[in-house]
Amino acid sequence: LRRVLVRLQRLLAPEPGALFRLLRLPPQWISEHDLEELRQATEEFSLTIRDMSELKERIKLLQEEIAAQVSEQTNASVFTLTMVTVLALPINIVAGLLGMNVGGIPMAGSAEGFPVIVGIILVFTAFAAWYVYRNKIRK
Repeated sequence: LRRVLVRLQRLLAPEPGALFRLLRLPPQWISEHDLEELRQATEEFSLTIRDMSELKERIKLLQEEIAAQVSEQTNASVFTLTMVTVLALPINIVAGLLGMNVGGIPMAGSAEGFPVIVGIILVFTAFAAWYVYRNKIRK
């Protein structure tokens, strides 16, 4: 809509100037009644072009407002994805290390190995969540 208004305004903007020049020095063959009608039509035409310009500005402001809202939603989505990534990072690191199937993995033969690893993962995840939450509150 904005592009259409810009094209229309560009096309129609010179017309009122030409019509006002014609009204200043009208040809002799135009009657006084026709001049008055042309004067009224020219004023209405000028007002219409001015209204188109104001409408174009309103559309521009609305587009900027919509762009700001979309940007805000995108930032919120990126923040959520970042939080998920940060909170899943310790689990992925430990799972990657324990999934290598090599000898010498700590606590592989111990019955307490699994609960200790889960506890370490929970501590790292809680620390990461606390750190991110603390930094978000500061901002």
